Amino acid sequence: MNHFVNFMLMSPPGGGGQQGGSAGLLSLLPIVLIFGVFWFFMIRPQNKQRKETQRMLADLRKGDRVVTIGGVHGVVQSVRENSVILKVDENCKIEFTRSAIASMKEKGDSSGGESAD
Repeated sequence: MNHFVNFMLMSPPGGGGQQGGSAGLLSLLPIVLIFGVFWFFMIRPQNKQRKETQRMLADLRKGDRVVTIGGVHGVVQSVRENSVILKVDENCKIEFTRSAIASMKEKGDSSGGESAD
């Protein structure tokens, strides 16, 4: 049991000495490496995806074909400050918040017209 406690505290057996400080710094190295790997593989890609989604939502224009987070496919009919009106059928228009748009299937033309199905 005593060896386990010594190992966990990273103190050299036999009372210590001057190497205790460098052993303490070396014990932090794996934690720093784990955090670095975690940031590189988890946090960085998530931030990149979030920026890409924000850019897509800011670039929404009339005529864009989009899919909502609920799976509704539609064509952007009009864009407001915090909402988007989608035309999902000939006589059906639904208003969604901008954050409900999951992806853009294809970009609409600049004149705002819709492409034929």
